[in-house]
Amino acid sequence: MGSDIPKQYLPLNGRLVIEHTLQRLLDHPKIKKVLVALSPNDEWWPDTAYANHPDVIIVDGGAERCHSVLNALNKLSEHTVVDDWVLVHDAARPCLRSDDINCLIKQLSSHPVGGILGMPVRDTMKRADASGQITKTVCREGLWHAFTPQMFRLGILRTALIQALEKGMQVTDEASAIELAGYSPKLVEGHPDNIKITQPEDLALAAFYLS
Repeated sequence: MGSDIPKQYLPLNGRLVIEHTLQRLLDHPKIKKVLVALSPNDEWWPDTAYANHPDVIIVDGGAERCHSVLNALNKLSEHTVVDDWVLVHDAARPCLRSDDINCLIKQLSSHPVGGILGMPVRDTMKRADASGQITKTVCREGLWHAFTPQMFRLGILRTALIQALEKGMQVTDEASAIELAGYSPKLVEGHPDNIKITQPEDLALAAFYLS
């Protein structure tokens, strides 16, 4: 982002990015609690609107996303059962629609494993070499962009992450760990405005969507 402040704490339409994200989750009637994984050196969280919210629980973050998620699942395991559903969501996705949460929960509620929000790839896909030269046009049929939330049963996801880390695999999303464990998560189509803020121009786009 080219900023001294982590992207989740950047201002967006009068609030912080993470405040928009947390509001989307906490306002949903099916979501009971939200766990936020924070770096031990995080100096910005205490100044957020949700720092003392009764339904927000803080856990220690880890070196990578998979470690942070596992820490949160370990905390949840003290208060839940293995078949309970959990949603994992990026703090930097503040435009999540309530309708997409509804759709994800409805389509996965009877699924044995779980699945993720996403969107089918609509553009022509190219594979490039290290110098940026095209080496191949990739068939886009069956390709999806992976979004969050990703929704899985707590016990299956926790075990899958532990097994992936034991194999030295630092998976970049929860579905990858589930796949490595031999399961087939379901893809649920969401809206394309569920963007992840990664580049500076994404803030302006998110502000447009939120307004």
